[in-house]
Amino acid sequence: MSSTTETRITRPVIGVPIDAVTWRQALDRLHRWARGRESRYVCICNVHSVVTARQDEDFGRVVREADMATPDGAPVAWMLRRLGVAGQERINGPDLMWKYCAEASARGTSIYLYGSTDRTLELLQARLRQAHPGLQIAGAWSPPFRPLSPEEDEDVVRRINESGAGIVFVSLGCPKQEQWMARHRGRIRAVMVGVGAAFDYHAGVIRRAPAWAQRLGLEWLYRLCSEPRRLWKRYAVTNTVFVLRAATQLLRH
Repeated sequence: MSSTTETRITRPVIGVPIDAVTWRQALDRLHRWARGRESRYVCICNVHSVVTARQDEDFGRVVREADMATPDGAPVAWMLRRLGVAGQERINGPDLMWKYCAEASARGTSIYLYGSTDRTLELLQARLRQAHPGLQIAGAWSPPFRPLSPEEDEDVVRRINESGAGIVFVSLGCPKQEQWMARHRGRIRAVMVGVGAAFDYHAGVIRRAPAWAQRLGLEWLYRLCSEPRRLWKRYAVTNTVFVLRAATQLLRH
């Protein structure tokens, strides 16, 4: 990783350091790091990942050691505002990826897509090229649903590095993508950004919540209604834990 130092402002959201950052600052950091092909990683932190970082020591270390941890999820951004960061917005994975690609098409920086399925990657690349003419997609790969052998992992690192990509968007789901990025910092000469379900959203495989639901901070409710069996326990448990811990923190603050 580059030895360049820069001012970074974070606030502890239930004990997890989250960056106080604007859209412009987040995008500028990515562009600057990508130009230098600096080996860094970025975590996009919603309620689930923040609570998991508090409960799981290893995952918590991964998030704390990230080069940037953005406030995804309305409650996380709301907590930053309550902690003195006026006007803090959600810096979420799907929008961060889309905004970066829009600017990268004009700046001439290339991206790499890592994760999801072959079909999703095919649809995603077509959509990105249609929406952002001139965007350089240096490569894309769907890893198998099993641990890679050391030889396979070395091959992945080699192919990404030789592609010349400055940014690697990683879509493996939480916490797998964050752990993968942390293991590869110092080996992959690019900025790794864990974007969760962004590949599926932009490829049109999964429908994202309407804009009004996103503005009101109800994207989680839309997802819950779409996949109740898979998500009800996650939201019931993690949301409750977050509310209790956040209330305790604010009372002490």
